Amino acid sequence: MRHLIIVLTAMLCVGCAQLPSDPVLPPPQKKAQAVVFDIDGTLTPDVLTIFEAREHAADAAQLFAKKGYKIFYLSTRAGFVSANIPGWLTSNRFPSGSVLVAQTDEERDFPDDYKARMLKKIISEEWDISYAYGDSYTDFLAYARAGIPKERVFALQRRYDPHCHRGEWNKCLKGWTEHLEFVRSVPPARTY
Repeated sequence: MRHLIIVLTAMLCVGCAQLPSDPVLPPPQKKAQAVVFDIDGTLTPDVLTIFEAREHAADAAQLFAKKGYKIFYLSTRAGFVSANIPGWLTSNRFPSGSVLVAQTDEERDFPDDYKARMLKKIISEEWDISYAYGDSYTDFLAYARAGIPKERVFALQRRYDPHCHRGEWNKCLKGWTEHLEFVRSVPPARTY
């Protein structure tokens, strides 16, 4: 019930506003490294808790950004609640990055297709996706379709779920706290 009230409140506050996707720009040098984050359920505790950030999610993203990785945020969040994504990212201390949001009902109805298409666009612009994070089988399917090796893909377990969703991934994470040491050990981004 609480989630329903939050969603209805958000609908009233945001109205019909929709966040347009950022353009995918080529890297400053050929083949620069990037990290991709799904938002809902990955950076938030679950897909319905859109106003709360997971503990240490911003810290992990900040570490990647400080090491020189380009940050891409992907979402198929409904249009009426997508407009606040940049403000939410900023207020929760996430680093700046490109925000790619589904624009149509069809894209939202087939999130794996939309995300795979966006990932292929990122790759076609000479970005090397070094790490990808998600929480749902549609995220993992999109990463696989885009050719991201499962060794680079990490699954986040949603709050109240006993396991990570099925899919091709390297490791199931209960949260970001356990993953911070790994992110600290990642070498700085390189261009080649």
